[in-house]
Amino acid sequence: MSGLDGKVVAITGASSGIGAATAAELAARGAAVVLGARRTDRLEESVTRIRAAGGRAEMVAVDVTQRADLEDLVAAAVHGFGRLDVLVSNAGIARIAPMQALDLDDWDAMIDVNLRGVLHGIAAALPVFRDQGRGHFVTTISTSGLKIVPTQAVYAGTKNAVRTLLEALRQESTDGVLRTTSISPGFVRTELVDYIDDSEQRGQAQETMAALGIGPDAVARAIAFAIEQPDDVEIGDITLRPTRQG
Repeated sequence: MSGLDGKVVAITGASSGIGAATAAELAARGAAVVLGARRTDRLEESVTRIRAAGGRAEMVAVDVTQRADLEDLVAAAVHGFGRLDVLVSNAGIARIAPMQALDLDDWDAMIDVNLRGVLHGIAAALPVFRDQGRGHFVTTISTSGLKIVPTQAVYAGTKNAVRTLLEALRQESTDGVLRTTSISPGFVRTELVDYIDDSEQRGQAQETMAALGIGPDAVARAIAFAIEQPDDVEIGDITLRPTRQG
């Protein structure tokens, strides 16, 4: 029996990449999953596949920049499955450019999705976790916050802001009710870099990801490992990257 049997997990950014892989992995191990993302057609495909394999899955249209959408995601888990054990905050965007480009709209977008979106999830799930007497926040961050490189200043800044707030939340929650886990992947084969505006930078990023990237299922397994630990064990941080990544 898996330590995930019977757990209820909500996942943002679940329409593709790490989010979709995580939903499939957790459902295969016995968890009930509630998938949230903006692209509902992709969510429907994932839910259909999970159910066809015998898993339990529901979906909710979620834009993490909208506080009410996260409240709806949490409510869907509680109403559909009786509770929420884990919130996987995976939604994120990357906009890469030198600071001197002054891409303020892109800065705002990254702050809204990567940071504010996580805060919206915490605000929605924390009261439920407290009422239940247990709960687990798992959040996808990035190795970009560990190794700072040019053109990723704001992206890395949003990721490190999340890293900081999760550590503060952990220190505020040593009564045994909450667990927090930060997942920092390196190059993973996802659609993250496909939306970089500069075509040259986008092409370079796509080539690097294709050459070095590990599959999103590797991150999904790491997330499953953190969740399936006993309630008195917290896996605080996991960093995983391709063995050839510098």
